[in-house]
Amino acid sequence: MSRAAAKTSIGPIAIIAVEQYYPDGRRVITDHLAYRMLPAGSRTFVRLLTPTWMREWIIGLSEKGQPGIWGGLLCRKRYIDDILTAAAGKTEAVVNLGAGFDTRDFRLPFLSERPVWEIDQPENIRAKEARLQSALGMIPVNVKLVPIDFDREGLTSALASHGYSPSRRTFFIMEAVTQYLTVEGIKGVFDFLSKAARGSLLAFTYVRKDFFDGKAFYGWESGYKRFVRRGIWHSAFDPETLPNFLMKFGWNLIEDRGYDELADGYLKPLGRRLSSTPVERMVYAEKV
Repeated sequence: MSRAAAKTSIGPIAIIAVEQYYPDGRRVITDHLAYRMLPAGSRTFVRLLTPTWMREWIIGLSEKGQPGIWGGLLCRKRYIDDILTAAAGKTEAVVNLGAGFDTRDFRLPFLSERPVWEIDQPENIRAKEARLQSALGMIPVNVKLVPIDFDREGLTSALASHGYSPSRRTFFIMEAVTQYLTVEGIKGVFDFLSKAARGSLLAFTYVRKDFFDGKAFYGWESGYKRFVRRGIWHSAFDPETLPNFLMKFGWNLIEDRGYDELADGYLKPLGRRLSSTPVERMVYAEKV
């Protein structure tokens, strides 16, 4: 996983922090920890968006430059929260691969009752540990922060050294991770996932291969130039062949949803006029 990937962790949690300015009836995600996970400069930026007009102006600029990214991020996070909560009685542990500064492992109440492993690049793990210590005064005892380079280190040994056993029915999360992995990195992650206990669950996002290959830009040519041409993104999947790919590693596809579908469920009912990018999709699968 590239060092450039490590630099993308601030943006998502900043968007979630901005989301807290919306009232309950219009807020997609409630996360009172998000703001405290930000570095000082990002906190200043988020505070500037307290006025509604300023917030809507910035979101509008985002929609012009990166259409659907803001709304898509809100939808994917809410979707993962919902399916993770719904599966609370079916799984025994959570492994968050490429967790970044995400806070769901600390804000969803039921997760305090089960072991959680968060895995990311060493620099992100160090920064997250420091911010959690500042925000919470401690790292919760049920959470293990595991530093790793996905492209060069094995997940099995890294997790085992922190007490994880593949015999546990586990809910695995890979949110905005797969596109940053090389083909070899993808294979390494799914080789690890192939050994997961039967009944384990997996939620992950991916970039469409037709976009990655430059065959369909979906109105986001700027994103193609920024992430694909510059070599920040390395991998993508074809929705048509994804079920067979998963089955090779022992996983059965439950859902492969476009962000437009997620927007219909999470944004429209709240009266939020945000687009949702078709470049990225959301997968939910079960180990068989």
